[in-house]
Amino acid sequence: MPKAGDATPMLYIAVAILCFLGMYFLLPDTFSTSAKLMTSIITFGIVLWSLEPIPLGLTALILLLFMLIFNVADSSVILSGFASPATFLIVAGMMLAAAVNETTLIKRMTYMVLRRWGSSSRGLLGSIIIVQQIQAFFIPATAVRSALMLPVSTMIIETIDAKPGSNLRKMIMLGVAFGGNISGTAVMTAAIGNILTVELLNRFAGIKITYFQWFTYTFPLWLILIPSIWYMLLKVFPLKKDQRFFPLIKEEMEARLQEIGPVNKREIRCLLILSFIVGLWLTEPMHGMHPSTPALIGVVLMTLPIVGVATWEKIVKIDYNTVLIISLTLSMGYTFVESGATHIISNYLRVTWFVNLLQNPLLAIIIVILMAQLFHKMISNVSTAVVTLVPVMISVAANAGVDPLLIGFTTGLTCLYGFMLVVESMPNVLAHSTGMVSQNDFLKPGFYATLITILATVVVASTWWRWIGLF
Repeated sequence: MPKAGDATPMLYIAVAILCFLGMYFLLPDTFSTSAKLMTSIITFGIVLWSLEPIPLGLTALILLLFMLIFNVADSSVILSGFASPATFLIVAGMMLAAAVNETTLIKRMTYMVLRRWGSSSRGLLGSIIIVQQIQAFFIPATAVRSALMLPVSTMIIETIDAKPGSNLRKMIMLGVAFGGNISGTAVMTAAIGNILTVELLNRFAGIKITYFQWFTYTFPLWLILIPSIWYMLLKVFPLKKDQRFFPLIKEEMEARLQEIGPVNKREIRCLLILSFIVGLWLTEPMHGMHPSTPALIGVVLMTLPIVGVATWEKIVKIDYNTVLIISLTLSMGYTFVESGATHIISNYLRVTWFVNLLQNPLLAIIIVILMAQLFHKMISNVSTAVVTLVPVMISVAANAGVDPLLIGFTTGLTCLYGFMLVVESMPNVLAHSTGMVSQNDFLKPGFYATLITILATVVVASTWWRWIGLF
Protein backbone atom coordinates (compact mmCIF):
# COMPACT_ATOMS: atom_id res chain seq x y z
CA MET A 1 0.00 0.00 0.00
CA PRO A 2 1.19 3.60 -0.65
CA LYS A 3 2.50 5.65 2.24
CA ALA A 4 0.29 7.95 4.28
CA GLY A 5 -0.03 11.36 2.66
CA ASP A 6 0.62 9.98 -0.83
CA ALA A 7 -1.88 11.42 -3.31
CA THR A 8 -1.45 8.53 -5.73
CA PRO A 9 -4.28 6.36 -4.26
CA MET A 10 -6.78 9.18 -4.73
CA LEU A 11 -5.58 9.64 -8.31
CA TYR A 12 -6.09 5.93 -9.02
CA ILE A 13 -9.55 6.01 -7.44
CA ALA A 14 -10.41 9.04 -9.60
CA VAL A 15 -9.27 7.09 -12.69
CA ALA A 16 -11.50 4.18 -11.66
CA ILE A 17 -14.50 6.54 -11.24
CA LEU A 18 -13.84 8.12 -14.66
CA CYS A 19 -13.67 4.65 -16.22
CA PHE A 20 -16.97 3.77 -14.54
CA LEU A 21 -18.66 6.92 -15.89
CA GLY A 22 -17.05 6.60 -19.31
CA MET A 23 -18.20 3.01 -19.69
CA TYR A 24 -21.73 3.84 -18.56
CA PHE A 25 -22.22 6.79 -20.91
CA LEU A 26 -20.32 5.39 -23.92
CA LEU A 27 -21.98 1.98 -24.09
CA PRO A 28 -24.60 1.86 -26.88
CA ASP A 29 -28.34 1.91 -26.20
CA THR A 30 -28.54 -1.80 -26.99
CA PHE A 31 -27.32 -2.24 -23.40
CA SER A 32 -30.08 -1.99 -20.82
CA THR A 33 -29.54 0.24 -17.78
CA SER A 34 -28.71 -2.83 -15.66
CA ALA A 35 -26.26 -4.11 -18.27
CA LYS A 36 -24.57 -0.70 -18.51
CA LEU A 37 -24.27 -0.46 -14.74
CA MET A 38 -22.91 -3.98 -14.33
CA THR A 39 -20.33 -3.53 -17.10
CA SER A 40 -19.31 -0.20 -15.54
CA ILE A 41 -18.99 -1.77 -12.08
CA ILE A 42 -16.76 -4.52 -13.44
CA THR A 43 -14.60 -1.94 -15.22
CA PHE A 44 -14.35 0.07 -12.00
CA GLY A 45 -13.26 -3.06 -10.13
CA ILE A 46 -10.70 -4.05 -12.75
CA VAL A 47 -9.00 -0.64 -12.49
CA LEU A 48 -8.88 -0.77 -8.68
CA TRP A 49 -7.65 -4.37 -8.59
CA SER A 50 -4.95 -3.57 -11.15
CA LEU A 51 -3.67 -0.35 -9.57
CA GLU A 52 -4.43 -1.41 -5.94
CA PRO A 53 -4.83 2.02 -4.30
CA ILE A 54 -6.85 0.29 -1.56
CA PRO A 55 -6.78 -3.32 -0.24
CA LEU A 56 -8.17 -5.91 -2.65
CA GLY A 57 -10.77 -7.08 -0.15
CA LEU A 58 -12.02 -3.53 0.36
CA THR A 59 -12.43 -3.17 -3.42
CA ALA A 60 -14.50 -6.37 -3.42
CA LEU A 61 -16.75 -4.99 -0.67
CA ILE A 62 -17.24 -1.70 -2.56
CA LEU A 63 -18.19 -3.60 -5.72
CA LEU A 64 -20.71 -5.66 -3.74
CA LEU A 65 -22.26 -2.49 -2.35
CA PHE A 66 -22.41 -0.94 -5.84
CA MET A 67 -24.30 -3.96 -7.17
CA LEU A 68 -26.75 -3.81 -4.26
CA ILE A 69 -27.23 -0.03 -4.24
CA PHE A 70 -27.69 0.23 -8.02
CA ASN A 71 -29.96 -2.82 -7.89
CA VAL A 72 -28.47 -4.35 -11.05
CA ALA A 73 -30.13 -7.68 -10.21
CA ASP A 74 -32.12 -9.34 -7.47
CA SER A 75 -30.19 -9.38 -4.18
CA SER A 76 -30.38 -13.19 -4.07
CA VAL A 77 -28.36 -13.27 -7.32
CA ILE A 78 -25.90 -10.60 -6.17
CA LEU A 79 -25.21 -12.47 -2.94
CA SER A 80 -25.31 -15.96 -4.45
CA GLY A 81 -21.53 -16.17 -4.82
CA PHE A 82 -21.21 -16.19 -1.04
CA ALA A 83 -23.38 -19.31 -0.82
CA SER A 84 -21.70 -21.10 -3.73
CA PRO A 85 -20.14 -24.55 -3.13
CA ALA A 86 -17.03 -23.14 -4.83
CA THR A 87 -16.66 -20.60 -2.02
CA PHE A 88 -16.84 -23.32 0.61
CA LEU A 89 -14.28 -25.37 -1.33
CA ILE A 90 -11.89 -22.42 -1.30
CA VAL A 91 -12.47 -21.78 2.42
CA ALA A 92 -11.94 -25.47 3.22
CA GLY A 93 -8.82 -25.53 1.04
CA MET A 94 -7.29 -22.60 2.89
CA MET A 95 -8.05 -24.26 6.22
CA LEU A 96 -6.53 -27.53 5.03
CA ALA A 97 -3.38 -25.69 3.94
CA ALA A 98 -3.16 -24.08 7.38
CA ALA A 99 -3.54 -27.49 9.03
CA VAL A 100 -0.83 -29.04 6.85
CA ASN A 101 1.48 -26.16 7.73
CA GLU A 102 1.05 -27.04 11.40
CA THR A 103 3.03 -30.21 10.64
CA THR A 104 6.48 -30.62 9.10
CA LEU A 105 5.14 -32.72 6.20
CA ILE A 106 5.59 -30.16 3.41
CA LYS A 107 8.97 -29.04 4.73
CA ARG A 108 10.18 -32.64 4.87
CA MET A 109 9.01 -33.35 1.34
CA THR A 110 10.68 -30.18 0.02
CA TYR A 111 13.96 -30.82 1.82
CA MET A 112 14.08 -34.45 0.63
CA VAL A 113 13.53 -33.47 -3.02
CA LEU A 114 16.18 -30.74 -2.82
CA ARG A 115 18.64 -33.04 -1.05
CA ARG A 116 18.28 -35.57 -3.85
CA TRP A 117 18.34 -33.26 -6.91
CA GLY A 118 19.17 -29.74 -5.76
CA SER A 119 22.96 -29.89 -6.10
CA SER A 120 22.95 -28.87 -9.79
CA SER A 121 21.22 -26.00 -11.57
CA ARG A 122 19.08 -28.38 -13.62
CA GLY A 123 18.09 -30.40 -10.58
CA LEU A 124 17.53 -27.32 -8.44
CA LEU A 125 15.17 -25.67 -10.93
CA GLY A 126 13.42 -28.98 -11.54
CA SER A 127 12.96 -29.48 -7.79
CA ILE A 128 11.47 -26.01 -7.32
CA ILE A 129 8.96 -26.68 -10.09
CA ILE A 130 8.17 -30.30 -9.18
CA VAL A 131 7.59 -29.64 -5.47
CA GLN A 132 4.78 -27.23 -6.37
CA GLN A 133 3.22 -29.82 -8.70
CA ILE A 134 3.19 -32.38 -5.87
CA GLN A 135 1.70 -29.84 -3.48
CA ALA A 136 -1.11 -29.18 -5.98
CA PHE A 137 -2.82 -32.45 -5.00
CA PHE A 138 -3.06 -31.41 -1.37
CA ILE A 139 -2.93 -27.61 -1.17
CA PRO A 140 -5.52 -25.61 -3.14
CA ALA A 141 -4.57 -22.15 -4.47
CA THR A 142 -1.42 -21.42 -6.45
CA ALA A 143 -0.63 -18.48 -4.19
CA VAL A 144 -0.38 -20.70 -1.11
CA ARG A 145 1.96 -23.15 -2.81
CA SER A 146 4.23 -20.41 -4.13
CA ALA A 147 4.22 -18.72 -0.73
CA LEU A 148 5.43 -21.99 0.81
CA MET A 149 8.28 -22.18 -1.72
CA LEU A 150 9.52 -18.60 -1.32
CA PRO A 151 11.25 -19.02 2.08
CA VAL A 152 12.97 -22.18 0.83
CA SER A 153 14.02 -20.47 -2.41
CA THR A 154 15.33 -17.44 -0.51
CA MET A 155 17.31 -19.76 1.74
CA ILE A 156 18.77 -21.51 -1.33
CA ILE A 157 19.78 -18.17 -2.87
CA GLU A 158 21.61 -17.25 0.35
CA THR A 159 23.23 -20.68 0.65
CA ILE A 160 24.65 -20.69 -2.88
CA ASP A 161 25.33 -16.93 -2.82
CA ALA A 162 23.36 -16.11 -5.98
CA LYS A 163 24.26 -12.48 -6.67
CA PRO A 164 21.60 -9.76 -7.18
CA GLY A 165 20.70 -9.49 -10.86
CA SER A 166 22.38 -12.79 -11.71
CA ASN A 167 20.83 -15.34 -14.06
CA LEU A 168 20.91 -17.89 -11.25
CA ARG A 169 18.79 -15.73 -8.95
CA LYS A 170 16.34 -14.90 -11.75
CA MET A 171 16.05 -18.56 -12.75
CA ILE A 172 15.23 -19.62 -9.19
CA MET A 173 12.61 -16.93 -8.58
CA LEU A 174 10.93 -17.37 -11.96
CA GLY A 175 10.99 -21.11 -11.31
CA VAL A 176 8.81 -20.39 -8.27
CA ALA A 177 6.49 -18.10 -10.26
CA PHE A 178 6.12 -20.17 -13.42
CA GLY A 179 6.08 -23.46 -11.52
CA GLY A 180 3.22 -22.08 -9.45
CA ASN A 181 1.33 -20.95 -12.55
CA ILE A 182 1.36 -24.37 -14.22
CA SER A 183 0.75 -26.29 -10.98
CA GLY A 184 -2.97 -25.62 -11.26
CA THR A 185 -3.27 -27.29 -14.66
CA ALA A 186 -4.36 -30.87 -13.97
CA VAL A 187 -5.86 -30.77 -10.46
CA MET A 188 -9.28 -29.14 -10.41
CA THR A 189 -9.00 -28.03 -6.79
CA ALA A 190 -5.47 -26.68 -7.26
CA ALA A 191 -6.46 -23.32 -8.77
CA ILE A 192 -9.27 -20.91 -8.03
CA GLY A 193 -9.72 -20.34 -11.77
CA ASN A 194 -10.48 -24.06 -12.26
CA ILE A 195 -13.12 -24.01 -9.54
CA LEU A 196 -14.75 -20.91 -10.99
CA THR A 197 -14.74 -22.41 -14.51
CA VAL A 198 -16.44 -25.59 -13.32
CA GLU A 199 -19.00 -23.60 -11.34
CA LEU A 200 -19.84 -21.32 -14.29
CA LEU A 201 -20.15 -24.21 -16.76
CA ASN A 202 -22.50 -25.97 -14.36
CA ARG A 203 -24.62 -22.87 -13.74
CA PHE A 204 -24.89 -21.46 -17.26
CA ALA A 205 -24.49 -24.51 -19.51
CA GLY A 206 -25.73 -27.32 -17.26
CA ILE A 207 -22.40 -29.13 -17.71
CA LYS A 208 -20.83 -30.80 -14.69
CA ILE A 209 -17.09 -31.53 -14.73
CA THR A 210 -15.84 -33.84 -12.00
CA TYR A 211 -12.38 -33.82 -10.41
CA PHE A 212 -11.48 -36.97 -12.36
CA GLN A 213 -12.75 -35.54 -15.66
CA TRP A 214 -10.71 -32.36 -15.24
CA PHE A 215 -7.61 -34.45 -14.58
CA THR A 216 -8.36 -36.65 -17.61
CA TYR A 217 -8.71 -33.63 -19.89
CA THR A 218 -5.58 -31.83 -18.71
CA PHE A 219 -2.90 -34.23 -17.48
CA PRO A 220 -1.19 -34.58 -20.92
CA LEU A 221 -0.95 -30.79 -21.11
CA TRP A 222 0.50 -30.75 -17.59
CA LEU A 223 3.10 -33.38 -18.55
CA ILE A 224 4.17 -31.25 -21.52
CA LEU A 225 4.33 -27.95 -19.63
CA ILE A 226 6.48 -29.14 -16.71
CA PRO A 227 9.61 -30.11 -18.72
CA SER A 228 8.99 -27.39 -21.34
CA ILE A 229 8.93 -24.53 -18.81
CA TRP A 230 11.93 -26.07 -17.01
CA TYR A 231 13.97 -26.31 -20.25
CA MET A 232 12.95 -22.82 -21.37
CA LEU A 233 14.12 -21.19 -18.11
CA LEU A 234 17.45 -23.00 -18.32
CA LYS A 235 17.97 -21.67 -21.84
CA VAL A 236 16.80 -18.11 -21.16
CA PHE A 237 19.05 -17.85 -18.09
CA PRO A 238 22.27 -19.66 -19.07
CA LEU A 239 24.87 -20.24 -16.36
CA LYS A 240 28.62 -20.57 -16.54
CA LYS A 241 29.95 -24.05 -15.85
CA ASP A 242 31.25 -23.11 -12.39
CA GLN A 243 27.79 -21.83 -11.44
CA ARG A 244 25.92 -25.04 -12.21
CA PHE A 245 26.78 -27.12 -9.16
CA PHE A 246 25.99 -26.47 -5.49
CA PRO A 247 27.37 -29.10 -3.09
CA LEU A 248 26.29 -26.91 -0.14
CA ILE A 249 22.61 -27.51 -0.97
CA LYS A 250 22.80 -31.19 -0.03
CA GLU A 251 24.54 -30.35 3.24
CA GLU A 252 21.99 -27.66 4.07
CA MET A 253 19.06 -29.97 3.36
CA GLU A 254 20.64 -32.74 5.44
CA ALA A 255 20.99 -30.30 8.34
CA ARG A 256 17.37 -29.17 8.03
CA LEU A 257 16.09 -32.74 7.88
CA GLN A 258 18.12 -33.51 11.01
CA GLU A 259 16.57 -30.46 12.63
CA ILE A 260 12.97 -31.61 12.09
CA GLY A 261 13.81 -35.17 13.10
CA PRO A 262 12.34 -38.48 11.92
CA VAL A 263 8.84 -38.84 10.46
CA ASN A 264 6.35 -38.41 13.31
CA LYS A 265 2.80 -39.57 13.92
CA ARG A 266 1.29 -36.16 13.13
CA GLU A 267 2.83 -36.22 9.66
CA ILE A 268 1.53 -39.74 9.05
CA ARG A 269 -1.98 -38.78 10.19
CA CYS A 270 -1.86 -35.66 8.01
CA LEU A 271 -0.79 -37.66 4.96
CA LEU A 272 -3.52 -40.25 5.55
CA ILE A 273 -6.21 -37.55 5.83
CA LEU A 274 -4.97 -35.81 2.67
CA SER A 275 -4.90 -39.12 0.79
CA PHE A 276 -8.47 -39.82 1.96
CA ILE A 277 -9.64 -36.42 0.66
CA VAL A 278 -7.93 -36.93 -2.72
CA GLY A 279 -9.53 -40.40 -2.90
CA LEU A 280 -12.97 -38.86 -2.38
CA TRP A 281 -12.30 -36.25 -5.04
CA LEU A 282 -11.22 -38.91 -7.54
CA THR A 283 -14.29 -41.06 -6.86
CA GLU A 284 -16.80 -38.20 -7.21
CA PRO A 285 -18.71 -40.03 -10.02
CA MET A 286 -19.39 -42.88 -7.56
CA HIS A 287 -20.66 -40.92 -4.55
CA GLY A 288 -21.77 -37.66 -6.21
CA MET A 289 -20.43 -35.32 -3.52
CA HIS A 290 -19.38 -31.85 -4.64
CA PRO A 291 -15.59 -31.39 -4.14
CA SER A 292 -16.33 -28.96 -1.31
CA THR A 293 -17.77 -31.80 0.81
CA PRO A 294 -14.58 -33.93 0.96
CA ALA A 295 -12.62 -30.74 1.64
CA LEU A 296 -14.88 -29.89 4.59
CA ILE A 297 -14.63 -33.49 5.82
CA GLY A 298 -10.86 -33.06 5.73
CA VAL A 299 -11.08 -29.88 7.81
CA VAL A 300 -13.07 -31.74 10.46
CA LEU A 301 -10.64 -34.67 10.51
CA MET A 302 -7.63 -32.34 10.69
CA THR A 303 -8.98 -30.70 13.87
CA LEU A 304 -10.60 -33.59 15.74
CA PRO A 305 -8.91 -34.74 18.96
CA ILE A 306 -6.63 -37.77 18.62
CA VAL A 307 -6.96 -38.13 14.81
CA GLY A 308 -6.30 -34.47 13.95
CA VAL A 309 -3.03 -32.60 13.50
CA ALA A 310 -3.98 -28.99 14.26
CA THR A 311 -6.17 -26.97 16.60
CA TRP A 312 -9.32 -25.26 15.38
CA GLU A 313 -8.03 -21.91 16.62
CA LYS A 314 -5.02 -22.20 14.32
CA ILE A 315 -6.72 -23.17 11.07
CA VAL A 316 -9.77 -20.90 11.39
CA LYS A 317 -7.48 -17.86 11.00
CA ILE A 318 -7.66 -17.73 7.21
CA ASP A 319 -7.30 -14.72 4.93
CA TYR A 320 -10.84 -13.40 4.68
CA ASN A 321 -9.76 -11.03 1.91
CA THR A 322 -9.43 -14.05 -0.38
CA VAL A 323 -12.83 -15.40 0.64
CA LEU A 324 -14.43 -12.01 0.00
CA ILE A 325 -12.74 -11.60 -3.39
CA ILE A 326 -13.67 -15.08 -4.63
CA SER A 327 -17.26 -14.86 -3.41
CA LEU A 328 -17.62 -11.42 -4.96
CA THR A 329 -16.13 -12.44 -8.31
CA LEU A 330 -18.57 -15.35 -8.49
CA SER A 331 -21.43 -12.98 -7.70
CA MET A 332 -20.13 -10.63 -10.41
CA GLY A 333 -20.21 -13.45 -12.94
CA TYR A 334 -23.76 -14.45 -12.02
CA THR A 335 -24.97 -10.82 -12.00
CA PHE A 336 -23.17 -10.05 -15.26
CA VAL A 337 -25.29 -12.73 -16.91
CA GLU A 338 -28.48 -11.77 -15.04
CA SER A 339 -28.11 -8.12 -16.09
CA GLY A 340 -28.19 -9.14 -19.74
CA ALA A 341 -24.70 -7.80 -20.48
CA THR A 342 -23.34 -11.23 -21.39
CA HIS A 343 -26.13 -11.85 -23.90
CA ILE A 344 -25.68 -8.43 -25.51
CA ILE A 345 -21.90 -8.82 -25.84
CA SER A 346 -22.28 -12.32 -27.30
CA ASN A 347 -24.75 -10.95 -29.84
CA TYR A 348 -22.06 -8.51 -31.02
CA LEU A 349 -19.86 -11.54 -31.65
CA ARG A 350 -22.62 -13.26 -33.59
CA VAL A 351 -21.27 -12.07 -36.93
CA THR A 352 -21.26 -14.63 -39.72
CA TRP A 353 -17.49 -14.88 -40.21
CA PHE A 354 -16.84 -15.36 -36.49
CA VAL A 355 -19.61 -17.95 -36.09
CA ASN A 356 -18.25 -19.83 -39.14
CA LEU A 357 -14.78 -19.92 -37.60
CA LEU A 358 -16.17 -21.47 -34.42
CA GLN A 359 -17.74 -24.33 -36.39
CA ASN A 360 -14.29 -25.89 -36.72
CA PRO A 361 -13.47 -27.20 -33.20
CA LEU A 362 -9.69 -26.90 -33.50
CA LEU A 363 -9.88 -23.43 -35.04
CA ALA A 364 -12.36 -22.46 -32.32
CA ILE A 365 -9.87 -23.59 -29.66
CA ILE A 366 -7.09 -21.48 -31.20
CA ILE A 367 -9.34 -18.40 -31.37
CA VAL A 368 -10.54 -18.87 -27.78
CA ILE A 369 -6.97 -19.31 -26.50
CA LEU A 370 -5.79 -16.12 -28.20
CA MET A 371 -8.83 -14.18 -26.97
CA ALA A 372 -8.40 -15.45 -23.41
CA GLN A 373 -4.68 -14.62 -23.38
CA LEU A 374 -5.34 -11.08 -24.61
CA PHE A 375 -8.24 -10.59 -22.22
CA HIS A 376 -6.22 -11.88 -19.26
CA LYS A 377 -3.47 -9.38 -19.97
CA MET A 378 -6.03 -6.56 -19.93
CA ILE A 379 -7.88 -8.01 -16.91
CA SER A 380 -4.98 -8.83 -14.60
CA ASN A 381 -7.01 -10.63 -11.93
CA VAL A 382 -7.46 -14.31 -12.87
CA SER A 383 -10.78 -14.68 -11.05
CA THR A 384 -12.24 -11.57 -12.72
CA ALA A 385 -11.03 -12.71 -16.13
CA VAL A 386 -12.66 -16.12 -15.67
CA VAL A 387 -16.03 -14.92 -14.32
CA THR A 388 -16.27 -12.23 -17.01
CA LEU A 389 -15.08 -14.11 -20.10
CA VAL A 390 -16.33 -17.67 -19.48
CA PRO A 391 -20.05 -16.71 -19.35
CA VAL A 392 -19.61 -14.61 -22.51
CA MET A 393 -17.95 -17.50 -24.36
CA ILE A 394 -20.63 -19.94 -23.17
CA SER A 395 -23.25 -17.59 -24.61
CA VAL A 396 -21.24 -17.19 -27.84
CA ALA A 397 -21.03 -20.99 -28.14
CA ALA A 398 -24.80 -21.27 -27.69
CA ASN A 399 -25.39 -18.62 -30.39
CA ALA A 400 -22.99 -20.39 -32.75
CA GLY A 401 -24.52 -23.79 -32.07
CA VAL A 402 -21.22 -25.32 -30.88
CA ASP A 403 -20.35 -27.26 -27.73
CA PRO A 404 -20.16 -24.85 -24.75
CA LEU A 405 -18.04 -27.36 -22.83
CA LEU A 406 -15.13 -27.10 -25.25
CA ILE A 407 -15.34 -23.31 -25.53
CA GLY A 408 -15.94 -22.58 -21.82
CA PHE A 409 -13.39 -25.11 -20.58
CA THR A 410 -10.65 -23.86 -22.93
CA THR A 411 -11.37 -20.26 -21.89
CA GLY A 412 -11.09 -20.98 -18.16
CA LEU A 413 -8.00 -23.16 -18.57
CA THR A 414 -6.18 -20.51 -20.64
CA CYS A 415 -6.91 -17.82 -18.05
CA LEU A 416 -4.68 -19.74 -15.61
CA TYR A 417 -1.57 -18.98 -17.61
CA GLY A 418 -0.15 -15.51 -17.01
CA PHE A 419 3.60 -15.20 -17.39
CA MET A 420 4.59 -11.91 -19.03
CA LEU A 421 3.19 -9.38 -16.56
CA VAL A 422 3.70 -9.46 -12.80
CA VAL A 423 0.01 -8.72 -12.17
CA GLU A 424 -1.22 -11.68 -14.25
CA SER A 425 -0.96 -14.21 -11.43
CA MET A 426 -0.36 -14.42 -7.69
CA PRO A 427 2.82 -16.56 -8.04
CA ASN A 428 4.26 -13.76 -10.21
CA VAL A 429 3.25 -11.14 -7.65
CA LEU A 430 4.79 -13.12 -4.78
CA ALA A 431 8.08 -13.68 -6.61
CA HIS A 432 8.25 -10.01 -7.61
CA SER A 433 7.47 -8.90 -4.04
CA THR A 434 10.80 -10.33 -2.85
CA GLY A 435 12.61 -7.60 -4.81
CA MET A 436 14.83 -10.25 -6.43
CA VAL A 437 13.24 -10.00 -9.88
CA SER A 438 11.81 -7.05 -11.81
CA GLN A 439 8.94 -6.75 -14.26
CA ASN A 440 11.50 -6.63 -17.06
CA ASP A 441 12.81 -10.05 -16.00
CA PHE A 442 9.38 -11.56 -16.72
CA LEU A 443 9.02 -10.29 -20.29
CA LYS A 444 11.28 -12.55 -22.36
CA PRO A 445 10.74 -15.85 -20.48
CA GLY A 446 7.08 -14.90 -20.05
CA PHE A 447 6.66 -14.48 -23.80
CA TYR A 448 8.22 -17.89 -24.43
CA ALA A 449 6.14 -19.49 -21.66
CA THR A 450 2.97 -18.02 -23.18
CA LEU A 451 3.88 -19.44 -26.59
CA ILE A 452 4.62 -22.82 -25.01
CA THR A 453 1.23 -22.97 -23.28
CA ILE A 454 -0.60 -21.93 -26.46
CA LEU A 455 1.19 -24.49 -28.64
CA ALA A 456 0.94 -27.23 -26.01
CA THR A 457 -2.81 -26.66 -25.58
CA VAL A 458 -3.38 -26.79 -29.35
CA VAL A 459 -1.33 -30.00 -29.64
CA VAL A 460 -3.21 -31.67 -26.78
CA ALA A 461 -6.54 -30.48 -28.20
CA SER A 462 -5.80 -31.81 -31.68
CA THR A 463 -4.74 -35.22 -30.33
CA TRP A 464 -5.79 -36.16 -26.81
CA TRP A 465 -9.04 -34.19 -26.63
CA ARG A 466 -10.08 -35.59 -29.99
CA TRP A 467 -9.24 -39.15 -28.93
CA ILE A 468 -11.23 -38.97 -25.68
CA GLY A 469 -14.20 -37.36 -27.39
CA LEU A 470 -14.02 -33.88 -25.88
CA PHE A 471 -14.74 -32.69 -29.42
